[in-house]
Amino acid sequence: MKQADLGLNLSTKRTRKREFLDEMNRVVPWTDLVMLIAPYAPEGKRGRPP
Repeated sequence: MKQADLGLNLSTKRTRKREFLDEMNRVVPWTDLVMLIAPYAPEGKRGRPP
């Protein structure tokens, strides 16, 4: 039996959550916000530097 024989529909349904997140990505200037926050955000290093 092959996967093509199963008739799987791999397309996903557009949910309200997904549509909201897509709209937020279109409206919000994420690159500008990241540039404002980056100097104050931690670099992700763990512990005290040697």
